Amino acid sequence: MADTTDAATSPWTETKPTALLVLADGTVIEGKGLGATGSVAAEVCFNTALTGYQEILTDPSYAGQIVTFTFPHIGNIGTNAEDAEDLNPAARAGAVGAIFKADVTAPSNWRSAGHLTEWLKKRGIIAMTGIDTRALTALIRDKGAPNAVIAHSPDGIFDVEALKEKARAWHGLVDLDLAKDVTSGQSSAWDETPWVWNEGFGNQGETWMHVVAVDFGVKRNILRLLAGLGAKVTVVPAKSSAEDILALKPDGIFLSNGPGDPAATGEYAVPALKTLLQTGIPIFGICLGHQILALALGGQTVKMHQGHHGANHPVKDHTTGKVEIVSMNHGFAVDRSSLPQGVEETHVSLFDGSNCGIALAGKPVFSVQYHPEASPGPQDSHYLFRRFADAIRARKDEIVPA
Repeated sequence: MADTTDAATSPWTETKPTALLVLADGTVIEGKGLGATGSVAAEVCFNTALTGYQEILTDPSYAGQIVTFTFPHIGNIGTNAEDAEDLNPAARAGAVGAIFKADVTAPSNWRSAGHLTEWLKKRGIIAMTGIDTRALTALIRDKGAPNAVIAHSPDGIFDVEALKEKARAWHGLVDLDLAKDVTSGQSSAWDETPWVWNEGFGNQGETWMHVVAVDFGVKRNILRLLAGLGAKVTVVPAKSSAEDILALKPDGIFLSNGPGDPAATGEYAVPALKTLLQTGIPIFGICLGHQILALALGGQTVKMHQGHHGANHPVKDHTTGKVEIVSMNHGFAVDRSSLPQGVEETHVSLFDGSNCGIALAGKPVFSVQYHPEASPGPQDSHYLFRRFADAIRARKDEIVPA
């Protein structure tokens, strides 16, 4: 009797890899490609969040990076327009690559408006599945975040030697200013407020304070939380001068998150910030904004071994004595030993003891290394936005007594 087994469905059939991850040390990892085609060089990191893959991939702080998801099932809730975190989706600021363990299945969620595979194509993100993400994560933890090339070719044809050379030649994130690539092109107003169950995002009513947000790669939910507290929010480009910012007459200045080496971005951001620090206007920074503030106050930043990326990081707030679980996404950190006198360490990571927050003694100036706006992640740290608003209210009362 003839063998009628379909070779395409036989469990013994070997399939040709359609995606490769090529590390700078020459290691080649095979998988199935999806999303955009082609190849791109970037740094490989891992993210331990269980939810929020769309928010993660659209976070501008991931520019220049390939995200390995430790959670095995990615894509099963689909995608939608509401969960993007970059200001301008057409600019496609965010991760350039993604690595999943399991194949992406059909979406099953009431909010889904599309399949992850098609969304990745539209975003220009090269992705691959079928990878032992646990082994890759262990490699990153042991050897540090490697430079690599992720490549997707539907026909499975690759010039492996060329990809190895491309990975070896990529300069890495050190000394790289990526904020200039993801920042807003011009100033703009923001009035969208946080998402509410069964209602979606809201629109702002009356405002009582004006916050100028310096966009180094800002996330939407940061702006929503500021607007939700009654702030008129004006977003300005990363290279805005102190004079341009002060001309807007802000009650508070916000320094956003963003990608790349803070020392490189600081070449233009630090001089402007030093001028702003002399005004007495309350200043609040997050992530890259935290690092820029530390540099302006006389501290230093360092490249981390593997970085912090996830939504389960424990941080202690020394000002309250409380521990909060936070979202993080950074590959550089403030060197706590470099903080000068008068700059207080307010928050610390309980994973590795690294600095997670600072404040300028006696001044309404503070920042944190993590993402208090979450999206994705826990909302333990929303109090920081209220702390910023309280500082603005206090200064307004000083200027115009009640």
